[in-house]
Amino acid sequence: MKQIKLLISALLAVMLTLPLLAADQPNTLTEKEKAAGWQLLFNGKDLTGWRAYKTPEANGRIGEGWTVEDGLLKKRAGVKGGDIITEQQFNDFELSWEWRIAPEGNNGVKYLVTEARPGAPGHEYQMLDDTSAKWAKLPAKDKTAAFYQVLAPVEDKGYKPAGEWNQSRILVTGNYVEHWLNGKKALEYELGSDAVKAAIAASKFKKYPDFGQKLKGHIMLTDHNDEAWFRNVKLRERSENKVNNQTK
Repeated sequence: MKQIKLLISALLAVMLTLPLLAADQPNTLTEKEKAAGWQLLFNGKDLTGWRAYKTPEANGRIGEGWTVEDGLLKKRAGVKGGDIITEQQFNDFELSWEWRIAPEGNNGVKYLVTEARPGAPGHEYQMLDDTSAKWAKLPAKDKTAAFYQVLAPVEDKGYKPAGEWNQSRILVTGNYVEHWLNGKKALEYELGSDAVKAAIAASKFKKYPDFGQKLKGHIMLTDHNDEAWFRNVKLRERSENKVNNQTK
């Protein structure tokens, strides 16, 4: 009888643990997330839903530099992959992803991406090995979680160094944008505002008159020739007038 009770207890423990294990599986959505409108942008198996930038066909000419290994989307070092974009375009949304970068690595996620403006296709959420001596002299607006080259993130942003996983979020609702890093709001700004216009005028993007304005666009993963990994890339479209800072 004692052995039966122990067996029942063990089975119950396993049954109670299963939902937690399922929720922790990478590149999957919980029932709560599905109900909240989340969709996976990376399925953990292949590049379905992505294509090469400036290539209209699905999965069009994605270079060998992008591979899927053990459920991770990997940008291989030194192997040309090209920038890749979602086949879908988005207007108001919340984008969430986890990423890891190699020492001295550089990468980024761009949003509000248009193929009509190749010189500055979209706003870039910078991903960098901030702790590397290679990048030590860069200004804050070129570091992780910045609106690259335009606006700097807060100093205490919760960055984890190369080799560790970071979790990032971008929220776009109307003209209001937020960058998050590891649960901390790193940056907020208003599209088309005087502050953004002034920052763009002082950047390399000043020759693009519509840069910094709201548009419906793709999500882009960039190829900076360095090794980087992505997982749990997901998005939900939003229609609220104000951003809710807590994920429901």
